[in-house]
Amino acid sequence: MNRPVDARRATRRGDLPLTARKSWDSAGAVLRAILDHGPIARSSIARVTRLSAAAVSGVVTSLVDRGLVREVPEAAGPPGVGRPHVPLDIQTDGVAVVGAHVAVPGTTVALLDLRGRVIAQRRDAHGPRDPASVLAALASRVAAFRQEYGGERRILGLGIATGGWVDAANGAVVEHSLLGWRDIQVGEVLARATGLPAQVDSNSRALLKAEQLFGAAARQARESGVHLFVGNVVDVAFAAGGTVHQGLRSAAGGAVAHLPVDGCVEVCACGRTGCLQAAVSDQTLVRRALADGLIDRPDFRALVDAAASGQVRAAAMLERRARLVGRAAALLLDLFDPEVLVVVEAGANRLPGCLATLRAEAAARICRRADAASVIRTTSFAGNVLAVAGGAIALDRVYAAPSTWDPQRRAS
Repeated sequence: MNRPVDARRATRRGDLPLTARKSWDSAGAVLRAILDHGPIARSSIARVTRLSAAAVSGVVTSLVDRGLVREVPEAAGPPGVGRPHVPLDIQTDGVAVVGAHVAVPGTTVALLDLRGRVIAQRRDAHGPRDPASVLAALASRVAAFRQEYGGERRILGLGIATGGWVDAANGAVVEHSLLGWRDIQVGEVLARATGLPAQVDSNSRALLKAEQLFGAAARQARESGVHLFVGNVVDVAFAAGGTVHQGLRSAAGGAVAHLPVDGCVEVCACGRTGCLQAAVSDQTLVRRALADGLIDRPDFRALVDAAASGQVRAAAMLERRARLVGRAAALLLDLFDPEVLVVVEAGANRLPGCLATLRAEAAARICRRADAASVIRTTSFAGNVLAVAGGAIALDRVYAAPSTWDPQRRAS
């Protein structure tokens, strides 16, 4: 459902910062302004985007025709002199994207509206983990979502997020060592199987884009942000000036998984010992927790639940991981000096003690900044991280170039 607008007035011109033009096209700039400030009048959009009133009017007409934007006259203030200004807002009914996430234990498929809110999601454990089997099952689940929701919503695209080395430009998983995948054309396979435009990216780059679009610290994340993802895999992304860095074949950020960790005796998937990912991955902690009798099933959520319920040894295990992640965070803060560093790590996201430990470890090790603790934030999407990741990839494309989406295309 569309969010209620009668409880707040439309954004006025005087409320708006006068910002520099960004690299996206004019339609993307207008749509982004409506996302950030809606309900907002056309004249105010012109101010914040530095586009002419005529240009804004033409773009808005196109966005309304494409079903991406709607007029909300109920959000207008009291009538004034001259022509009335009818505010505009993002259309959250009638359109959506599908997001998919491929993790080591299974897949998540979700439907998101244009404000990044999860409408529906499902999680399924893998059967066979070879690429052909996983992608065929994923295509079937996407088809089921389209069957269920296609009559209500036009599906604009499909985004797929996963760990490891992901070549976003070519839609390929170059290497996912924990799944045993190498050079898999995920985007091409799923686009052909689903009939949807499909984009692929890594966990951290996807979630950093989500933070830039919809996060609690969106402004900071757009200017200079770092995202650290810790799950079964560990990866990092960074952005400057609104752009998430990709690197050669989208390799930027993946090497953080192999940072050396003192005292780690776990063998990493790369064949070496002492790598950060081997020390802190969900798989490692689950294996230890099972051996120590802390949990009775191989599920990382069970370990977090045990810690949350007061089991001291479970909490100690997660706090040790938080300390190791804090050391990596300190290195990233020194390297990038960002306005915000967002951490996705199940302990820190749910347990205040783990977050405090992570921040304290980073603050103790950072070289230059005195405000390390305040710079480190947890994800804006706790509870829906995997559902949001894939959807954010598709939504980022919508907001970058909304004029490319065909208003007549319907989900079949």
